[in-house]
Amino acid sequence: MYKKVLALLFIVQVAVAQEAPHRGKDKNPVLHQVSNKDIVQSIYPDAAKVDKVNDFWFKIVDAKDKTLGFAMTSSSFCQDIKGYNDVTPVMVITDKKWMIKKTAILSNWETPRFVTKLENLGFFNLWVGKKLKEASKVQVDAHTGATFTATAVAKNVDFLLKNAVKVLPK
Repeated sequence: MYKKVLALLFIVQVAVAQEAPHRGKDKNPVLHQVSNKDIVQSIYPDAAKVDKVNDFWFKIVDAKDKTLGFAMTSSSFCQDIKGYNDVTPVMVITDKKWMIKKTAILSNWETPRFVTKLENLGFFNLWVGKKLKEASKVQVDAHTGATFTATAVAKNVDFLLKNAVKVLPK
């Protein structure tokens, strides 16, 4: 009987040890493709293209090459900021007067229900309606059930707000 209990405990211990590296992470995370074009056109439906201005900024223009607004992304800068499963790049869209119109997560490996929870709580709207310098003062609270994702997104936005304002397009 004693040997059976030890054998059972050993099996349970092995199973727990094999599961431990995955605790807190999705076992098979899936890349959730997000269309940058759809994000831009959700604010500027007449947007025909996005032209790179500098390392941070893109100019959003219509078919007649009229500037509608600007966008910046953290994709190439924040590879070390991880959410629940992996990187959480963001796009911030502004009007021509540097008022934030939208903050959105780009293609990511996060659990969709966590991102949806944040959307439903208005998390991505914390910066909307604020000028860039005012938005950099936004204090983000942890969102229970999506803390890793919220923290990573906030760090991406914070990085952009601290660095991109130094090189605003002309």
